[in-house]
Amino acid sequence: MAKEVFDFNAGLKKKITITFIVGAVMLLIGALNPQKNSHHEEAGHGDDTHGTEQHDDAAGEHGDEGHASLTDGDYEVLATAGGAEGEEEHGKGWFERFKVDLWINNVYFTGLALIGIFFFAIQYAAQAGWSAYIVRIPLSMAHWILPAGVLMVLTYLFVSHDVFHWTHSDLYEVGGDHYDGIIAGKQAYFFAPLEGGSFPLFFVLRMVVFFALWVWLFKKLKGLSLAEDELGGDTYWHKMRKWSAIFLVIFAVSSSVSAWDWVMSIDTHWFSTMFGWYVFASWFVTGLAFITLVTVLLKEAGYLPQVTTNHLHDLGKFVFAFSIFWTYIWFSQFLLIYYANIPEESVYFVERFLSDKYAPFFFVNLVLNFFFPFLTLMTRDAKRLNVFLKMVCIVVMFGHFIDFYLMMTPGTMGENGFFGFTEIGMYLMFGSAFVFVVLKAMSSYALVPKNHPMLQEAKHHHI
Repeated sequence: MAKEVFDFNAGLKKKITITFIVGAVMLLIGALNPQKNSHHEEAGHGDDTHGTEQHDDAAGEHGDEGHASLTDGDYEVLATAGGAEGEEEHGKGWFERFKVDLWINNVYFTGLALIGIFFFAIQYAAQAGWSAYIVRIPLSMAHWILPAGVLMVLTYLFVSHDVFHWTHSDLYEVGGDHYDGIIAGKQAYFFAPLEGGSFPLFFVLRMVVFFALWVWLFKKLKGLSLAEDELGGDTYWHKMRKWSAIFLVIFAVSSSVSAWDWVMSIDTHWFSTMFGWYVFASWFVTGLAFITLVTVLLKEAGYLPQVTTNHLHDLGKFVFAFSIFWTYIWFSQFLLIYYANIPEESVYFVERFLSDKYAPFFFVNLVLNFFFPFLTLMTRDAKRLNVFLKMVCIVVMFGHFIDFYLMMTPGTMGENGFFGFTEIGMYLMFGSAFVFVVLKAMSSYALVPKNHPMLQEAKHHHI
C-alpha cells in the first residue's frame, strides 16, 4: 500500500545532523586556516577606507567623460580598484568573509522558499492538472520562509557595514573626504525618512513588509489546501486560484525589489535594469531542481506511486528550459553591457572576468548552469531517467550557489575573496537546516492532496 504521509524517521534526522556537523567542521577549518590572499598586499587602496579615486578616474562621474569607451589601461584600473566599491581591502579577513557567506546563504535559501510558494501558486492560477500529485513538495519548501525572514533581519543587523558599502555614514557628509555624490543621491531609497548614513529605515521596512506578506500568503494557501483535504469539493480550489493570483502579483514586485536591495545594492555604483529578472531566473531554476530531486527521491523510496515518467519528464523539461532561460538573461545582460562599454556599467564584469580570483568561477558558472544541464537533458530519454535527473539537479543547485557567490563576493571582498571550506561549510549548514524544515513539514500532512479536483487529470497525464 502506498505511503500517504512522509515518514521523517530517526535515520534521516541523523543524516541531516551529520551533514550539519560536517558543515560546521569545515567552517571551523576555514577559520583556523584562512586563505592567504596573494593580492593582499598589492591590491589595497592606501589609507583611504572608503576612497574611490582610482575607480572615479576610470569611470568618471557619470558625465560625458564617464561614458567614454574603456581603454586597456582603464580595464586594469577597474580590475584592481573596482572591487568592494573601492573600499580598503587590507582589513578584510576571514570574519568579513564569514559575514558575506552568511548573507549569500540567506538570500539563496530565501529564494528556494519563495519559489516553493511561487510554483505552488502558479499551478493553481494556471489551473494545471498534471502537477496535482507533487504540489505538496513546493508547499513544504515554503515553510522555510518564516525562519528565513527572522534570519534575514538578524543577519542584516550583523553584517550590514561589511556587506553594504552604502551604510557608511561618511559617504553622505558633503565636503568630507569620503563623500560620494552617486551614493548620496540614492540615500532616500535606503534611509527615508531618516538622514543618509543613519539607520536604513526604508530598506529594513521593505524587508520586513515583504516577509510579512509572503508568510501571510503562504499560511493562507496552506490553510486552504489542508481544508480541501478535510472538506472536499471545489470551493477551496477556486479560493486557492484567487489567492494564488494575488500572491503572484505581489511576488512580481517584491522579488524584483528584493533582488535590488539584497544583491544589486552591494555594488552601489552599478545597476542593471535586468537584474530583478536575473535573480528570479537563478532562484527559479534552483527551486525547480530541488522540487525535481525531491520528487525522484520520494518515488525511489516508495512514495508517490501515482507519479509516472511522464510527470518526471515534465519536471525535467522545466529544469532544462529554465536553465536556458537563465542563460538568456545572463547573456542579454552581459552583451548589452559589453557592446556599450560604458565604464560605470562594465566595471561589474571587469571585476569578475579579469580577476584571478573570480575569472575561473565566471566560466564554471556557465558550465554548471547551462552547458551541463543543456547537454545532459537534451534528449527525451534523459528527462525520464532518475540517474540523469538527480545528477543534473544536484549540479544545478550547487551551480547557482556559485552564481550567487559571484553576484555578491566581488563587491564585498574585492580581491580578498576566496571559495573554500568556509563557503562549502556554510552552504552545508544552511542546506541541512533547510532540508530539515522541509522534511518535517512534509511529514505533517498527506503527500498528495486528497480532494484536489485535478487528480484524475494528473493520473492520466501522458506526453
